[in-house]
Amino acid sequence: MTVSVTEAKNRLTQLLTAVEKGERVTIERHGHVIAEIVKPAAKRVPTFGTLKGLVTMSPEQFHEATRPLTDEEAEDFSRGRY
Repeated sequence: MTVSVTEAKNRLTQLLTAVEKGERVTIERHGHVIAEIVKPAAKRVPTFGTLKGLVTMSPEQFHEATRPLTDEEAEDFSRGRY
């Protein structure tokens, strides 16, 4: 469904009801699309353990990945350089 800005202001409740039912609402100003209202996608909850067996590390790689940051690395990180 496509509506003008004025129509969208006047019919917002009805348009939101249509969106809840799965319809896409496009809002135009002077014939140009300026916005679309769509129902958000369902949030996926990550399942713990889905990467098990897909990611492997040697003990040395694990140690390097889990070691504390040095003072220099922490400083760089805090300044957004890491």
